[in-house]
Amino acid sequence: MSAGRILIVEDEDKLRRVIQLHLESAGFEVDGASTAEQALPLATIANVVITDLRLPGMSGLEFIQQLQSRGIQVGIIVMTAHGSVDAAVEAMKLGAADFVQKPFSLDQLTAIAEKVMAVQSLRAENQRMREELDHRYQFGNIIGRSSAMREIFHTVERVAPTRATVLIAGESGVGKDMIARAIHQHSPRRNKPYVKINCTSIPENLMESELFGYEKGAFTGATASKPGKFEQADGGTAFLDEIGDVPGNIQVKLLRILQERQFERLGSNVTRNVDVRVIAATNVDLRAALEQGRFREDLYYRLNVVPISVPPLRERMEDIPFLAMHFVKKLSAELGSVAKEISPAAMDRLLTHRWPGNVRELENTIERSLVLASGEMLEAADIRIEAPRSTPAISAGQTPLLPEGETLEHWEQMMIREALRRANGNKSQAARLLGMTRNALRYRLSQMGLDSGTPEEAEISGLK
Repeated sequence: MSAGRILIVEDEDKLRRVIQLHLESAGFEVDGASTAEQALPLATIANVVITDLRLPGMSGLEFIQQLQSRGIQVGIIVMTAHGSVDAAVEAMKLGAADFVQKPFSLDQLTAIAEKVMAVQSLRAENQRMREELDHRYQFGNIIGRSSAMREIFHTVERVAPTRATVLIAGESGVGKDMIARAIHQHSPRRNKPYVKINCTSIPENLMESELFGYEKGAFTGATASKPGKFEQADGGTAFLDEIGDVPGNIQVKLLRILQERQFERLGSNVTRNVDVRVIAATNVDLRAALEQGRFREDLYYRLNVVPISVPPLRERMEDIPFLAMHFVKKLSAELGSVAKEISPAAMDRLLTHRWPGNVRELENTIERSLVLASGEMLEAADIRIEAPRSTPAISAGQTPLLPEGETLEHWEQMMIREALRRANGNKSQAARLLGMTRNALRYRLSQMGLDSGTPEEAEISGLK
């Protein structure tokens, strides 16, 4: 296997030939040209270019400028005569990776070529990975045809180019991380770090040092200074997953990051500046946490600049066929499964399940079904949906708390409507009847779609 392709641009035929033979013996594929004009078309297939600075016609510096202006991504090594170091420095400013002074040893040139080739290979791999990320987080690859998901895509498109803070709300498994990544990948920060911080997985006593870093000697075992997650994300995006689990003392420091872009490492009084775009996600109701005093109101409003609410899968069942087929195509190749399609009966099974684990549960179900399937099409019998968690049995003689088939959510809504009727639409009086604050009642009304002034609320209150 070739170690890479090198282009030598040297007008001395004998020297060019000697260099070419030596590099070929080291495993490289080598092309040669005596002028920059001859070299330009060959440079498009090269990984590394080794060029003299003194050439007939177009000079070596002009040649490098042409490579840059045409967007030809190659590693450049310049050969320069003794006493012409200034020209080599100028070439480095134009983008050359290294230089050698004549006379030089062939082993020295080969070592430099290997080093530059390794850097080029790393850059090419990084570019490939960036392109994969771009493809993965294109809106067309975040599956969703429902009106709710189309609205989310529209919001992401609008907010991504800005540095506005985003709060993504939704149950576990709905794809909040996917949406956060899409925002980052479509933003000007796409080539900068994306650091995911799972607030649930970090122990409370370690959270400050993990987020903001620490100095040597800040605590027992701190034998060296260490940057925190926000420093690692400098210039890029920090994704705070499950922000509702952050303890109060850390919430204060997060507020400062959002307001002032400043922080101090644990054990230091040196203020550091950081340029980080924050995207937060939660699977709990932060407004309810405000009422209970578990979440700071000022932090909530700083996070909730652009809210995105991702509905659970059971509320957008029309997305299930598209998601299921996407997972079959993706996972079938990865698992080496013979199954490539889903039968109508199998799809019906998927559509009748409530998916408490949302998109993550659907993907796991498709993966399990593909592993165990024996045919080229997933049939209804192949769909291995995990059995629901069993509920505690009611002992003999005990009466259920709710009527059979009734849900707590529906029962609560019935009680709120009844309280409003009894209070003739007076929210303060209805709240007292229900034993809650007026703000708590207003929040529940907004969740029910009964904001002040809607026809349904007017009808309930007897005003219509």
